[in-house]
Amino acid sequence: MIAHVQDLAARGARLLQVPHALRQSAQQQTTMLSDEQVLAELRRRPVGDLRSLMEGRARLGNLENAGYKTVAHVYQAHPAQLLRVAGVGSHTAQEAVAAAHKLARQLAKESRVRLDPVGKPVGHTQLLATLAAARHADSAASALRGPIQQIQAQTAPLLPEVERATSKWRMAFAGRRKKDTLAALGKLQAILDDPNVVALQNSIYSAEQATDPRNYQPEQLWHGYTVDAAAFNALLSTVGGAGHTEDREAAEGFIGPELRQKISAEPLDTRLLNATLREYQAFGAKYAIHQQRSILGDEMGLGKTVEALAVFAHMATKGQHRFMVICPASVQINWMKEIERHTDLAAHLLHGRDRESAGKGWLRTGGVAVTTFTTVGSLQCLEDAEIAMLVVDEAHYVKNPDAKRSQAVAEVLDRSQRALFLTGTPMENRVEEFRNLVAYLQPWLAARIDPADAIAGAKAFRRAVAPVYLRRNQEDVLTELPDKIEVEDWVQLSLTDEEAYRKAVKAKNLMWMRRAAFDSPDSAKLERIREIVDEAVEDGRKVIVFSYFLDVLGAIQRTLGEIAMGPLTGSVPPAMRQQFVDHFTQRQGSAVLLSQIEAGGVGLNVQAASVVVIAEPQWKPSIEEQAIARAYRMGQIHTVQVHRILAKGSVDERIREIQEHKQLLFNEFARKSDAKDADARSVDTSEHRPAVLDDESVPTERRVILAEQYRLGVR
Repeated sequence: MIAHVQDLAARGARLLQVPHALRQSAQQQTTMLSDEQVLAELRRRPVGDLRSLMEGRARLGNLENAGYKTVAHVYQAHPAQLLRVAGVGSHTAQEAVAAAHKLARQLAKESRVRLDPVGKPVGHTQLLATLAAARHADSAASALRGPIQQIQAQTAPLLPEVERATSKWRMAFAGRRKKDTLAALGKLQAILDDPNVVALQNSIYSAEQATDPRNYQPEQLWHGYTVDAAAFNALLSTVGGAGHTEDREAAEGFIGPELRQKISAEPLDTRLLNATLREYQAFGAKYAIHQQRSILGDEMGLGKTVEALAVFAHMATKGQHRFMVICPASVQINWMKEIERHTDLAAHLLHGRDRESAGKGWLRTGGVAVTTFTTVGSLQCLEDAEIAMLVVDEAHYVKNPDAKRSQAVAEVLDRSQRALFLTGTPMENRVEEFRNLVAYLQPWLAARIDPADAIAGAKAFRRAVAPVYLRRNQEDVLTELPDKIEVEDWVQLSLTDEEAYRKAVKAKNLMWMRRAAFDSPDSAKLERIREIVDEAVEDGRKVIVFSYFLDVLGAIQRTLGEIAMGPLTGSVPPAMRQQFVDHFTQRQGSAVLLSQIEAGGVGLNVQAASVVVIAEPQWKPSIEEQAIARAYRMGQIHTVQVHRILAKGSVDERIREIQEHKQLLFNEFARKSDAKDADARSVDTSEHRPAVLDDESVPTERRVILAEQYRLGVR
């Protein structure tokens, strides 16, 4: 029993150290891979490249004639070896080796280890296994630290007393202490028999298996990476794999050194956050915490949402309970999914018919309430609400203080202890609009904003407004970013969207079901695409939009207007398609190219586009990947942002289930099952999942239609 307790305590202590050990291991592996990349590059460089790095007249011809053809040959040599070459003196030998090492150091600074899911090199697979283990170690240490420390505290005082029981001789002469020893043994046994301790032992064993990189199979690892590359890449960036930002001033928004130091010193508790923050994201979260009422203006794709969630999670660990997000209707489902995915906080949707009951639940239990600009003004549950922190997404929606929605947001702001506005629009070009936003948060500072600061340039403007505004562009944090950022943009169907969709399901028309979300002028998908394009235009990016359907592309073209070019369709001859692409590439400033996914997805290179929008999911993931590859390839100088536009409560969910090899409607029926378990009065046996949905003899398209008919109760 004593050995059992000691073993349990030791295993628990080791488990708490595993996250640090795995990060160190990942760092070493990353360094080795980076060194290999540098050496490979040096092998590609002719020895003549060293001339520009050497002082005086470099005599490299003799080295080249002696077999030192590349920089790598010199880099791996000692000066004494070079001295053996005829015509090479001490100065040349020393200078050449020094220059080779200098070039290697420069390359190492620029080197970024990128996990390669195509080639799947052995070193990358091993690193991926370490990262997967580290992710599990982080969550295990966070979940089990309290119970482990508790059992250590309970057993540590008893162990010296029960040590006596290990020796018959000591027990024979224990006298009165014998009773104390037996009592301690009884307490120790009671602790070990406690169901919570038994569960802890099982949890520690499971964690030990999950935190051992040797337990991961390559296929399992690479599948996990393709499903959640963003999480792995974020973790990789924290161990040096994505490079380190040399220009910390840019990554920290060009704020002054004194404020930067204070923000960097701000603690950030991420125990309730299920995501790994990149360095610049952690700084953004700390900025919002320290400044209390501010604007986060990071460029689209840099992760403003997860930065805001990190602030919520931190504040929740400090005893704060109620948080709120006000956003456009087009992104409310995204917020719900991101809260559920990245935090341990409860998410409450305050929108639609059930908004007041959802609001009461939020007031009672706490968590994050998500509502929209059009709904917030009518929420009765907010009348007595005290809000720890308010986040206003797409804050430029309230740039006009006289608008009704702006006044409704201002009322909620008055009841909020802290506030964070999110906007990707570069504010140095909109000083009056910016001043209006600042007036909500720090009125005294709004009066001092000088348009001359904006005239002086973006950096000067950011320094001048640093107490209230933090913005980073992709270029500021490029070495921390992956080459590709993929986002699922989930939208809630509008009422007219839903009506059209139900008709399509009733008609058993799958093609209509897939494009019903674009039927109406108030289409939620069209609104989200317009928002993405607007933000890309503000950032000077070019966009390519793919859809399978010609009429969908037509609806998008009507929505976007003159900025939209195309569409590229299967009927356009190949030579003319290339002319479209050339015109798109050469067009000054922003532009949008529309394309059928099977026409523009093959054979064309569209590196000018750094934002890719896929209007609806495709049956085969390979079709989407081919389309994305048109922009995401050699020659692309920007991080590519991929937006998949998906409608909740539609066939999009079923197609995603097929793509991910999940059972149709499995999550839908699991949720209903959970609800029934929670309410014994629910005895409706009609809610069982139909077996036909798993019958592979029935065509997939037919099963998808049946699944939606069952879900909507349409026969």
